[in-house]
Amino acid sequence: MSTASTQSKKTNPHILTLRQTNRSSGNGPHSRKRVVPQNEAYIFALRVAYLSYLLQPRAKRTQHVPAPLVPVQRSSSSINDLMKDFTLLRDSKSTRFPHGFMAELEKRLTRVLMGKEELERLEYGDATVKRTFAVFLNAFKEQGFRKRMEKDRRVEDLVLIFFSNATKELQKGKAPSDDGWKLMVDRHVALFIRLISLILKDHDWARERPELAGRLATLESKLLAHDQDLAAGSSRNGGAGGSTVEVIVPLSYEIKDMPLVQVVARVFGFSKVQVKSDIDKNKSVWTETAALQDLKTYQNLLNLNSKKTLRSDDFDLEESYETWRKAEAPDLSQMMLAIMQSNPELAKFSSSSSLPQFNSGVNGSATPDSSYSRKMSEVSDGSSYIIDHPVDMTSLSSMIENAELLHDDDNPFVYIPPEPRAYYRTILAQALTHDLTDPDLQPIPATADAPAVRLLSKPTSELLNEICIRWRIPPVSRIILFLDVVREKFVDQEISLDTLDAAFNFIKEPLTENKKHPNFMSSLVFDRRKWTLADFALNQQLLTALHEALLRDLYDTMLHCYGEKPPSVGPVMYVLENHIYDDPHFSKSPEDLKVFTQQLQEGLREKAFEIYKGFLEAKLPQDQQSWEFFHVIELGKVVMALAQRIQKRYRKNPEIMGVNPLTVLVETILPLYAEDARDIVARILHLAKERGEEIPVEDGFELYRELVDIRRIHAEALPEVVFAFHIEELLADFVWRWIRMTDEAISGWVDQAIKQDEFKVRAQNANEIATEDERHSVSVIDIFSSFTQTIDRIVQLNWDNDLQYANFMTALAKVVGTGITRYCEIIEQKFTKEMDRLTPEQEAEASQTRQEKWMQLAKDAWSNKDKIEPFHFFPESFVKLNNIEFASLQLDKLEHEVNVDACAEVVQRNAPPINQRQRKVSNYVFTIKIVEGEDLKACDVNGLSDPYVVLGDEYQKRLAKTRIIYGNLNPRWDETVDITTQGPLNIIATVWDWDTLGDHDYVGRTSIKLDPSHFSDFMPREYWLDLDTQGRILLRVSMEGERDDIQFYFGKAFRTLKRTERDMTRKITDKLSAYINHCLSRRALRSLLSKGISMSSVSNYFNRNRPPPVTQAPTQADVTGALKPLFTYFDDNFAIMNQTLTSAAMVMVMARLWKEVLATIESLLVPPLSDKPSQQRQLNQQEVDIVFKWLQLLYDFFHAVDEETGEANGVPIDVLRSPKYFDIKTLNFFYFDTTENLVRTSERMASATVARQQAQRNRLSAPAALSSPAFGGAAGLLGTPSTRRAKSIMLSRNLGTMRQAKEEKRKEAQADPNDDMILRILRMRPEAERYLKDRSRQKERLAAAAAAEMIVRQSLMAGGGRMTGSLPRR
Repeated sequence: MSTASTQSKKTNPHILTLRQTNRSSGNGPHSRKRVVPQNEAYIFALRVAYLSYLLQPRAKRTQHVPAPLVPVQRSSSSINDLMKDFTLLRDSKSTRFPHGFMAELEKRLTRVLMGKEELERLEYGDATVKRTFAVFLNAFKEQGFRKRMEKDRRVEDLVLIFFSNATKELQKGKAPSDDGWKLMVDRHVALFIRLISLILKDHDWARERPELAGRLATLESKLLAHDQDLAAGSSRNGGAGGSTVEVIVPLSYEIKDMPLVQVVARVFGFSKVQVKSDIDKNKSVWTETAALQDLKTYQNLLNLNSKKTLRSDDFDLEESYETWRKAEAPDLSQMMLAIMQSNPELAKFSSSSSLPQFNSGVNGSATPDSSYSRKMSEVSDGSSYIIDHPVDMTSLSSMIENAELLHDDDNPFVYIPPEPRAYYRTILAQALTHDLTDPDLQPIPATADAPAVRLLSKPTSELLNEICIRWRIPPVSRIILFLDVVREKFVDQEISLDTLDAAFNFIKEPLTENKKHPNFMSSLVFDRRKWTLADFALNQQLLTALHEALLRDLYDTMLHCYGEKPPSVGPVMYVLENHIYDDPHFSKSPEDLKVFTQQLQEGLREKAFEIYKGFLEAKLPQDQQSWEFFHVIELGKVVMALAQRIQKRYRKNPEIMGVNPLTVLVETILPLYAEDARDIVARILHLAKERGEEIPVEDGFELYRELVDIRRIHAEALPEVVFAFHIEELLADFVWRWIRMTDEAISGWVDQAIKQDEFKVRAQNANEIATEDERHSVSVIDIFSSFTQTIDRIVQLNWDNDLQYANFMTALAKVVGTGITRYCEIIEQKFTKEMDRLTPEQEAEASQTRQEKWMQLAKDAWSNKDKIEPFHFFPESFVKLNNIEFASLQLDKLEHEVNVDACAEVVQRNAPPINQRQRKVSNYVFTIKIVEGEDLKACDVNGLSDPYVVLGDEYQKRLAKTRIIYGNLNPRWDETVDITTQGPLNIIATVWDWDTLGDHDYVGRTSIKLDPSHFSDFMPREYWLDLDTQGRILLRVSMEGERDDIQFYFGKAFRTLKRTERDMTRKITDKLSAYINHCLSRRALRSLLSKGISMSSVSNYFNRNRPPPVTQAPTQADVTGALKPLFTYFDDNFAIMNQTLTSAAMVMVMARLWKEVLATIESLLVPPLSDKPSQQRQLNQQEVDIVFKWLQLLYDFFHAVDEETGEANGVPIDVLRSPKYFDIKTLNFFYFDTTENLVRTSERMASATVARQQAQRNRLSAPAALSSPAFGGAAGLLGTPSTRRAKSIMLSRNLGTMRQAKEEKRKEAQADPNDDMILRILRMRPEAERYLKDRSRQKERLAAAAAAEMIVRQSLMAGGGRMTGSLPRR
């Protein structure tokens, strides 16, 4: 970097000295500062303005010298002769004016008189022509004449009236002997004719009337035949001739002719009279001679290095001074020459040696400053010293040798004041003040970046430019002094920030050639090395002053940044960045800016505190007793609104001078609000508790949402500052209250939804079949809509505590489970009532006596009447089943939306260690499955019973009731019930026989004790319980601990739905099972084999154990025909079901019917599993063949394969091929085998099963058990542990886990074959009675050993070898 560049960016020692001393010692008139009286400034400005008037170029004018009068010889025809061409065609339309012509003529005449005629020539601009046209126009506008012309439109009338008016006007003032004006009449008439022709041509009327246009052209040429050009000199003055000469216009010395003098008068507020008086008073002194003498004196002082001019001490570098000094000489020469050119008389009093000589250049080229002065002169109109070439004035320097010029106290000048900088600054300040307040001043036009502002007018700029050049003020000084005046006015708040910006742009904007507005200080590229020290110092002082003033403005503006419509900081920052900080002479230490930043931050904090205090006073009542959450919410809303408004406002420029208004705001008000909110909420809760009131839950939720939003902004803005309090802990009670309220209301919601439901499909058209989505009713939609809304209320809170949120979802899962249980309970009750209604036949039978019943039975047997009638199902019943199936799908969807597994994981992760958990009384859920009964007592006259089981506790409270199995002494119920208890519970199971009329008959009773300690392994057990009369029943019992776990609650709800669905499906199939049993009974077999009913068949009905006679085997058609009524029965019922049931429910019913078919066929082949011999007779080969043919026919019927497409439309094949189906198929291999072979096979399979279970126990440390049910005895009393876990609630928590468990059960059943079917065959072999008893005792021993081993293992695991007897916690 060069030395000059370094010095331009660093503070010069000379400048520091200037700052400290203000150059009071005085180094020339440009450095001293003094207060100039306004009157003195006015006088010197007036001198320069008056001198400009004296030196302005003299105007010249042309003066006409008339020639001697010569008689004019006129040779022309009269006007009447000329118009004969028109008068002869008086009635011809082709020579008349077109319509609308008169209006156009008036317009063109007006334009001629106004000088706006587009085709105006010199003739039309002549004053005499305009006067003639004006006289005619007045006559033309006369109403009568105008009306006549509009009507007749004759050319001759118009021309003659013009000729008449032109004659009268042109002969005015002429002597009777002077007839030169007559040719002018012809000339003016010709111009009028030409104007008419132009109008016709412009409006395209000439083509319509070519004859008229031609005659007008002929007339014009005749009129000009003897005339001359009107513009010719000989034609002027009425054609008298003569000549013209140019003469100089003398000065008028009137103020109106002195533009700069008028500017001075306006600027200083003096009247023209006063200014004229001052000029007249000093006219003898303020002369061109004095101006020339000032320049000569200034040049001599410059050569003598006088302090009355700039000297080398005023510059930082000597080189800069020499450059300036060399540039002054040509400028002075040009100014002197301009003075002498304006007044050539001055040259007469100067010797030839002192006159300036024109040279092609000075020192070979023009200097930059002279070029700048010339540019400044070019933009000023009428400058008094315009010279296009530099001149040599060096000869004048030796003429002044008067030593008195060096005296410091005298002012040797007339036009130059003692201190030009001070006087110029005063005049500039006065001029700027005047122009800024002048309403007539045209402002600088607005741009996209700056508004329109007023600065200096064009006349003022010309005056100031004239003063600067006359007083020899350098261009840079003019700029600095202008900025200093602007600085003073801005600091004094006399001008706006826009004006300050415009002032900087005013001096920086380059001068363009086409710029009309004179910018007397338009900056070229100035080399700052040529600046004076005074300009350096003043520039730094004004930049510093402006910087401080702008920072004050910025500070004041920023203090309003939190208001509704604050002033923009953009203009202040723009001026600072583009005009202050970009200036290389501006120097400000970072410490100073840091101090400002700190002060601004502190000011904004105080302002933010004041605003928050105002919010607090406006939103919070003074009385604490009236405080509500609403006030905290409203306070938070205004705080949030303010923060969001500030964030949006300063989104593009978040920091201003290192200060972020949003950060300062949130750092101030958010902690204040958090602390106040905490204290206010705590106070509100305390007061509510004292008054025994409850704050509405909705208020708590709304408050939480507002506080969470504020906390979010707090975290984003202040990541290292912890929020004042934990919102969730303070407001969690509102959520728990809401959940309790929901729990209390859920049953009512369900009851109300069911009450309003008609259980009809929601088909849009009653005549159309409902779609799948329309086959469930509104109640299930309503309750799940309530469940979803309930959960969404918590989800929408966006609770920011995972453990609390998981606990909320757990509690809501329990509420949902309660609602589902209630819904299933009511739906099943309604469904059962509809399904258990009596048919008309049953109602008639109920009114019969016992004797009448016996007689009816005999008649039916004799006539072989089929008593089984199809059951009439209600569509409402099927809709209820659809609702349960839809509820399962919706619950599964809800389980996924809640994300049950994630909630359970959060609770488990935050649970305390096991040894630190508080022990509490646990609830245990016992699942009791009433499987089947065996050898029950017959209570009906037909030797059968209609048994059902009722479970109750020791206090005779009914807990559950099974469905009725009609006409069966070995019923199979397969119904499950859940019983919740906290300790041991005695369960009493009573078997009843259902009767249509009268009391139900007692069949038998038994009991079992449910002790949680006996089920500590949570494995299922089976119990054969002997009745106190005859027979026994099989119960399968399992237990699991009831847990406060979301998975448990969802699993419990799913299991409730599935059990309800299964029970309702079973009730539907029960209505069909009677006919299935009838069609697939041994009686049907005998009927098929005997091919008809005879008396022997009737007697065989009463003697069932008698083997039927061997008959001829039936054909395939006979076998198929035997099932045709059953298929028809199925088709009829399926058609009814298909109209209402959904596809999934239809498949479920058909699958259940398939199970009934398999169970019925199985009962045909073998008796139930037991350790006692059976009275059931084994079928012969023909009967077995028929049964298996039936099985295949039914398999194909339920699979329902389309013969054309091959697509299965019925029960899926994996459901058809169940383990029971394969068990029945395997019966064919063992059914007719000898007893000895069956026993050996059973022993071999039993040994393999025991070995397999022992290996599994050793591998998995699982208790030993047998897979088949026990045969009774001690094992039946203790219960036989199962190798398989029961269908626990946790495995039923969603549809996915339920399907998975079902699939595992299927695979396990297929992988572990057993000898159950062989044992059931052996029950029909009397010789196998001993083996059955031995096998029973074997199972008892194995079960007892397995139970003992299990107890020992659990004791070791729980207490380290000690028998603690406590249950493991789950």
